Amino acid sequence: MHPSGWSDLATALGLVLVIEGIVLALMPDALKRMAAQILAQPARTLRAVGLLSAALGLVVVWLVRG
Repeated sequence: MHPSGWSDLATALGLVLVIEGIVLALMPDALKRMAAQILAQPARTLRAVGLLSAALGLVVVWLVRG
């Protein structure tokens, strides 16, 4: 991997932590309710949502990075 690739990966992971931290700080009770709802979902649904999210993320990266 090109050295700048590691920098991009570190930046992306840092942004994930920033976003998660902001969500936790601003609305912890809503996040708890959402987590309870997620636990109630069947594994098949969670898997489908996860694959869809990953595919959407890949498309976004592809469009931005060209």
